[in-house]
Amino acid sequence: MKFMKLGSRPDTFYTSEDLRCVSSEVSSDFTIEVSGSRYLLHKFPLLSKCLRLQRMCSESPESIIQLPEFPGGVEAFELCAKFCYGITITISAYNIVAARCAAEYLQMSEEVEKGNLVYKLEVFLNSCILNGWRDSIVTIQTTKAFPLWSEDLAITSRCIEAIASKVLSHPSKVSLSHSHSRRVRDDDMSSNRAAALSRGWWAEDIAELGIDLYWRTMIAIKSGGKVKASLIGDALRVYASKWLPTLQRNKKLVGKKTDSDSDSDTDTSSKNRLLLESIISLLPAEKGAVSCSFLLKLLKAANILNASTSSKMELARRVALQLEEATVSDLLIPPMSYKSEMLYDVDIVATILEQFMVQGQASPPTSPIRGKKGMMDRRRRSRSAENIDLEFQESRRSSSASHSSKLKVAKLVDGYLQQIARDVNLPLSKFVTLAESVPEFSRLDHDDLYRAIDIYLKAHKNLNKSERKRVCRVLDCKKLSMEACMHAAQNEMLPLRVVVQVLFYEQARAAAATNNGEAKMTELPSNIKALLAAHNIDPSNPNAAAFSTTTSMAAPDDQWSVSGLKSPKSKLSGTLRSKLAEDEEVDERFMNQDGGRTPSRFKAFCAIPGRPKKMFSKFLSINRNSNVKN
Repeated sequence: MKFMKLGSRPDTFYTSEDLRCVSSEVSSDFTIEVSGSRYLLHKFPLLSKCLRLQRMCSESPESIIQLPEFPGGVEAFELCAKFCYGITITISAYNIVAARCAAEYLQMSEEVEKGNLVYKLEVFLNSCILNGWRDSIVTIQTTKAFPLWSEDLAITSRCIEAIASKVLSHPSKVSLSHSHSRRVRDDDMSSNRAAALSRGWWAEDIAELGIDLYWRTMIAIKSGGKVKASLIGDALRVYASKWLPTLQRNKKLVGKKTDSDSDSDTDTSSKNRLLLESIISLLPAEKGAVSCSFLLKLLKAANILNASTSSKMELARRVALQLEEATVSDLLIPPMSYKSEMLYDVDIVATILEQFMVQGQASPPTSPIRGKKGMMDRRRRSRSAENIDLEFQESRRSSSASHSSKLKVAKLVDGYLQQIARDVNLPLSKFVTLAESVPEFSRLDHDDLYRAIDIYLKAHKNLNKSERKRVCRVLDCKKLSMEACMHAAQNEMLPLRVVVQVLFYEQARAAAATNNGEAKMTELPSNIKALLAAHNIDPSNPNAAAFSTTTSMAAPDDQWSVSGLKSPKSKLSGTLRSKLAEDEEVDERFMNQDGGRTPSRFKAFCAIPGRPKKMFSKFLSINRNSNVKN
């Protein structure tokens, strides 16, 4: 770091009792009081360089001169006083702001004497301090103690311009970064990793600034237009990880007022909220500049800190642009209020999904637009026609990406539903809304959705029949795998019609497979065949699980399995018998509601043959035959 020495005389200041004095053959002739400290000094050396002291002495005959609100306190005043006496002083980035403000206060300008302190400090600041990277960082940090003075003297703005100009320069300036050089020296990293870090060499250094100065510096860097959006995003991530605390759902942070709450807690929460909203305002507009995970972390903090609605909606919009990158754990956002009984904020996730679907509604044309002209016109295609083809190809790529994103988001939503389904306070309407927010084509199979429904039904055992039917309407039994169908066939929480649909579609699959020569037991549904095969053909392993999941976030009670079926009729046939006896007239009541109109989600069930009990009786007879064999 650079420094400047002024003066040549040795330091002759000393302390006598409560006074600061100067060792001299000439007695002191006036007293100056600064911040409670008194100085016995001489008028000639000070008045010859300080215009303010000249005016104060001429206006007041008193021997004691008081300097209230002196910028920099006694340290800065003594620095200026020593300059007046010709005593050696050292100026660096650490004290130049205080010295400049004090010199301005005392009016030590060129009007009083050529080569005065203000002039010397300005030359050193512009020619040395602002040309150095680390000096500029230190200097702008010291302006926090003198915000008004620094703004009036344009010290802050000049430091910001100097920092921004260096960031916008060639990456070879990385050698100026103290943080980067120290990290490379301490870590034995590869050349590729060092090169990757060098692209954002400035991020860690400016992360030392307070949020006000950081915001202004980042605005200056962004306005230059030379730094990539991804680097801006990386810098914001570094700053957030440094200054945003690891927030938890704390009652003090979310606004509960109790007697134990202190003013410091409130101030801390307000500062964190301001910091968060400032970071959100600096996010680059380009998609992918920051990761979806980082955006969702900001959204979690926004909920905990009770940030403004506009900030949260902006984050939700940005998350929706790259929702396919998110994970289930990213979406587990704590609720905004401590009064909420729900474990997670489901509404904000619903808003994100709504934004995602709105952004994907615009579909490209299925074929390029061509004019209806003759062969000669087709051969002499204009440049505009070629542009139409290029736009069409681009739109097809965009459409393919959008379709792929919807497939990933559907998988994400099903995983999210499995997590929130365990919440006993989750309303049925919110669960169904989220399940229906994904278009039908985006779910290639419904196994994950069935798992979520199964978890929800187990966690909410007090649901009545109509509510259980409602939660199952989004389920498409045709998209269930054989293992899921086997589990659903013995699930006592499912409505009867869902079990019927499962068996019917499995029988249809078996018939189709038979026509293709892929099955031998044509008279039985495929799930029954699997059960018989599991229990009759391989009796040495009767308890093997035919369907289980090993999702890392799932609880043990939620594992799917058809193990434990001691005999074909022990579980499955008993379940169907009980449901059939209990809901014998359920179909008629369902068909007669709403003026006899059939709901659209019930049409698939209406396709089942009119005598489903015949299939059940056939199934039960098979069970009896198997018992006789055993």
